Amino acid sequence: MGLDDRSGRATPSEPGDLAAERAEVRAALTARLGPRAPDSPTSVLGAGSDDLEAGRAHLQALADGGWAVPTWPVEHGGMGATGARLAMVQQELARCAVPDLYPFLVGLALVGPTLLAHGSDEQRARWLPGIKDGSEIWCQLFSEPDAGSDLAGLATRARRDGDEWIVDGQKVWTSRGHYARRGLLLARSDASVPKHAGITVFGLDMQSPGVEVRPLRQMNGDAHFTEVFLSGVRIPDRDRIDAAGNGWRVALTTLAHERGGIASPGGAWLDEDRLVALARAMKLDADPVVRQRLVRVIVELRVAALTARRARARAQLGRPGPEGSGLKLRAAAAFRDFTAAALAILGPHAVAGPDAIDGEWQTLFLTAPSLSIRGGTDEIQRNIVGEHVLGLPSEPRVDRDLPFDHLPRSGRASA
Repeated sequence: MGLDDRSGRATPSEPGDLAAERAEVRAALTARLGPRAPDSPTSVLGAGSDDLEAGRAHLQALADGGWAVPTWPVEHGGMGATGARLAMVQQELARCAVPDLYPFLVGLALVGPTLLAHGSDEQRARWLPGIKDGSEIWCQLFSEPDAGSDLAGLATRARRDGDEWIVDGQKVWTSRGHYARRGLLLARSDASVPKHAGITVFGLDMQSPGVEVRPLRQMNGDAHFTEVFLSGVRIPDRDRIDAAGNGWRVALTTLAHERGGIASPGGAWLDEDRLVALARAMKLDADPVVRQRLVRVIVELRVAALTARRARARAQLGRPGPEGSGLKLRAAAAFRDFTAAALAILGPHAVAGPDAIDGEWQTLFLTAPSLSIRGGTDEIQRNIVGEHVLGLPSEPRVDRDLPFDHLPRSGRASA
């Protein structure tokens, strides 16, 4: 079991109409997808995988019914599902063979909902179909080398030039930037106002002249992260999302969805049965210390599943709230402990090479630390929980009301 219930069974209290719809949904999905094998490989955030075609074929098989985007409105290609109906659809999807969808996650889980909230009708009609069926991959151009966790401190500049914007700057930690068709770009369009007020968002064509993408190799061997250099890139004003200067509001919507998206990327994520099977394969399932560790991890997974349910219920009421930050903290911790337990069970085999027993576990273990950084650091999530859930006082922010061009930055003296 991962962060979502995968039983695929109607509960005794499930209403008859929902039970009947479950049967219809199961039949429809079975006709499109095969069942998920118990020993199917686990892939998290694309670790160890560069397979695009399997994910694209999966999304295309689901496109006609809006199955891949059940929360999207019907008029935009989704199912408009909420509450118990949404949970039922997700359970039935989890029963099926689901490839690693991480390359498409930015579009499906972040850009799509952001366009629904802030995009124009023309932008939704132009971009959402390609996101839904996997024909267009999106990346996220947020982080910058000099901004750190202070996203609002971004320095990439966008200057209006008639019906176009000219953009110069640098982005980093851009997942899948080397083959993304478009990027959700945050740029500073006005440096004379406080840093949160002068940001504008664009849907950047990654094939535009002046866009250079370089891969960054991670310690797990992947090169999915990239750094992106923007030199005199021209973006049509029709690709601006929401009003100029409203970028921070757009970014907050994206970030709220990102926390839940990273914690629940779909497919076989944290499968306790596979961890137990590993202990049995290593003949350690009777060891009391191993059993105690397994129980501790399983409890963490169940608590994370309940946290996911709470965050999902809150999101269905409208815009996602701070529950998403709690979910991301829980999920990151559960994943670290899950992979650490696997390597402890493997023992010396864990360092005997990628082909020993199951190299997948080593890749997942080396991927685990990144979950505390992606989508906002653990420290940022704790600040959100502390301020918006526990009611603790905010941290001092002495630069919040100063014009951006008055703020000291690396390589520049303080104004």
